[in-house]
Amino acid sequence: MSDEASRPDPAFDTPEPPAPDPPVKAQAGPRRLRNLLVVAAVIYVADLITKIAAVHYIDPSDPISVIGDTVTLTLIRNPGAAFSMATGMTWVLTLVAIGVVIGVIKIGRTLRSLWWALGLGLVLGGALGNLTDRLFRSPGPLQGHVVDFVSVGWWPVFNVADSAIVCGAILLVALTVFGVEPDGTRANSGDTATPADAALPDSAGDSESESNGKEERQ
Repeated sequence: MSDEASRPDPAFDTPEPPAPDPPVKAQAGPRRLRNLLVVAAVIYVADLITKIAAVHYIDPSDPISVIGDTVTLTLIRNPGAAFSMATGMTWVLTLVAIGVVIGVIKIGRTLRSLWWALGLGLVLGGALGNLTDRLFRSPGPLQGHVVDFVSVGWWPVFNVADSAIVCGAILLVALTVFGVEPDGTRANSGDTATPADAALPDSAGDSESESNGKEERQ
């Protein structure tokens, strides 16, 4: 048998290049459902207490002046949505509020971002506050009128729940615009960036080879 036949095939001895490391993802933080529920509970209690106080102390025909005629406490019964919109669709708004509550709780079960928990908590607390009025205040279930009592300039009269819903919605939009995900990461944060000096060893080796070649030629 010849030496060539006994030699192993170089193709089978060539080691395969190592597989690239998978992208490193941000470590998941703790779930934030409890934070969401705490924020929602604070907003709900604040809305409930202020509405009870408004009904008890404010005469609908005699607004209470806070800052002249610009800021007053004016008691009204609102059959519509926030800021007295859609006043002829009370029962539809009630069903929408129920859907919002269910949706927020469903999302909150997997939530890991504290900022998202704050925004959704504001929306949930406000939705529950106004939903309570629609279910238990006159003229009846699903048709109840919401108690509004804060009047600021030309702005429609509102309550604590309305303010929480608007602030929460603005926060959620801002988080979406800036790429903050509900899981606490940022958009495209799972991609691994190639280090700036990743090619330095190869280039250093090439330079050394070139220098050695020059010395040999000399």
